[in-house]
Amino acid sequence: MNTATTTLTLNEGFFARRNWLDWLFAAVVLAGGLFGLQRYGAFMDVYEKGILLGAVPAAIWLGWFWRSARTLMLAVAAASLLAVTAYQGNLARAESVFWLKYFLSSQSAILWMSVLFFMSTVFYWLGMFARTQASAMERIGSGVAWAAVGMALVGSLVRWYESYLLGADIGHIPVSNLYEVFVLFCWLTAAFYLYFEQHYETRALGAFVMLVVSAAVGFLLWYTVVREAHEIQPLVPALQSWWMKLHVPANFIGYGTFALAAMVAFAYLIKLHASETRWWKLAPLWLLGVVLCLEPLVFRSSGGGQGGMSDYWAVYFGIGALITAAIIAMRGRIAARLPSFEVLDDVMYKAIAVGFAFFTIATVLGALWAAEAWGGYWSWDPKETWALIVWLNYAAWLHMRLMKGLRGAVSAWWALVGLAVTTFAFLGVNMFLSGLHSYGTL
Repeated sequence: MNTATTTLTLNEGFFARRNWLDWLFAAVVLAGGLFGLQRYGAFMDVYEKGILLGAVPAAIWLGWFWRSARTLMLAVAAASLLAVTAYQGNLARAESVFWLKYFLSSQSAILWMSVLFFMSTVFYWLGMFARTQASAMERIGSGVAWAAVGMALVGSLVRWYESYLLGADIGHIPVSNLYEVFVLFCWLTAAFYLYFEQHYETRALGAFVMLVVSAAVGFLLWYTVVREAHEIQPLVPALQSWWMKLHVPANFIGYGTFALAAMVAFAYLIKLHASETRWWKLAPLWLLGVVLCLEPLVFRSSGGGQGGMSDYWAVYFGIGALITAAIIAMRGRIAARLPSFEVLDDVMYKAIAVGFAFFTIATVLGALWAAEAWGGYWSWDPKETWALIVWLNYAAWLHMRLMKGLRGAVSAWWALVGLAVTTFAFLGVNMFLSGLHSYGTL
C-alpha cells in the first residue's frame, strides 16, 4: 500500500498538483498581461509585445515554483498600479501627492529600498552576533530584505512609467545606465539569496550576502548625488532596441548570482579558518578588509574634480574597517552560526550554475544585438573581452566541479576571485577603459 501511494505521488502530473490559489494567481497574471497589452500596446513594437506575452507564462511558472515570489509580485503590482493611478498622467503630481512624494514615486521607492537594505544587513549581523534572540533578529532581517526587494521593483516599474510621462520618445525600460542597473543588481542578488534562504532553511548567510548588496547601495547613493543619475535621460541611439530588454536583465542575473556565490565562498573560508590564530593564515578576513576599503580609494576624486577623500567615502572607509574588525574578532562565533560545509558548497555551486546559464544567454543575445547595431557579432570591445573572460572563468569552475569534483577551499577561493573579475567587467571597464559600451561613465 505504501509503495502504491508513493508511486502515485511521484507520477502525479504537474498541473494536477495545482490548488485553487495557484489557478487564481495564474488568472490574475493573465488578466494583467492582457490589460497591459490593451493599455500600452500602442507604444510597443511586435517584439515588445512578444516579450510581454512571454513574460505572462514565465511569471505564472515562477509563482507556482516559488510561492513567496507570488506574494511579492502581487504586492508590487498593487503598489505600482496605485502609483500609476495617483499620477493621473501628470509627472508634477510626484511633488504634491503624499503617497507619491514619500513612498511610491520612483526616487522615493528606491531611497526606501536603500534604507531597507542597510537595515536588513544590520539585523542579519545582529542575529549573527547575538547570544540570545538571534533567530528573531535574522527573521527581521529577512523580512526587511523582502520589503527592500519589493520597493526596488516598485521603484523600477514606476520609473518605467515616469519615463513615458516625459515623452513617448523618451520612455524606456529602466536598465539603460549605471543607476538603473545598480538597482537591478541589488534586488536580483537579494531575491536569489532569499530563495536559497527558504530552500535551505538557514538565514545565517544573509549577513554575508547583504554586505555586497549594501556596498552596491552605497555606491548607488554616491552616484546619485555626484552625477544626479536618478534623472531620467533619453536613450542614446544604440540602446533604442528591444534587445536591451532581454540582454541586460539576463546579464545581471549572472552578475547577481556570481556575487552571491562569492559571498557564500567567503563564508565558507571564514568557517574553514574559524580556529586559526596565525595572522597570515587569516587571508580571507584581510581580503574582505581590502575589498571594503579599496572602493573609497578608487572613487575618492571622482565627480568633484578634486583629489583627496570626500567625507562620504571617509565614512564608508570607517564602516568597512569596523565590519572587518568585527568579523576578525568574532570569527569563531560566526563560524558556529553558519550552515555546514556541504550546504555552503551546494549554494555556491547552484548560484554559479544559474548565473553561468543566464550569462551565456546574455552573451549570445549581446552578439545578436551587436550584429544589428554595429554590423558584426563580435568586435573585441573591452566590455566584450571582459565578458568573455568572466564566462571562461566560470566555465572552467563548473568544468572542474563536474568533471574533477572540485570542492573545498580551492573552489571557494576561485569563486571569491571570480567576484573581482566580474566587478571589473561590470564597473571597472566603465571607469578605466573606453569602447562601444561606454554608456555609464563615472
